[in-house]
Amino acid sequence: MTGAPVRGSRTGRPIMALLDLLGRRWTLRILWELRGGPLTSRALRAACDEASPTVLQARLSELRGAGLVDHAPGRGYGLTDQGSELLAAFMPLYDFAEQWAKPVDEPPTTG
Repeated sequence: MTGAPVRGSRTGRPIMALLDLLGRRWTLRILWELRGGPLTSRALRAACDEASPTVLQARLSELRGAGLVDHAPGRGYGLTDQGSELLAAFMPLYDFAEQWAKPVDEPPTTG
């Protein structure tokens, strides 16, 4: 089913535009680091393992354009309501990853 064009998509498929945005280097990390509240550019760069300032600013600009992140002078960058909603949608994946990463104490059973 084709709909009206959306930000970043000529096909009108919002999921494709979102996945394209989220697949860009540092995008998910930025969103994840902002989960606890706003961070200044410097604090965000430190939280992102010293990502290149150029790339970090490019991603922040894209995230701001997408309505997922905003910037308040004196507070720094933070998630918008829509950004928080997106991050909440990731929590089941986070929970899965935590379980998946745990070492297995017992060998798998064979059936």
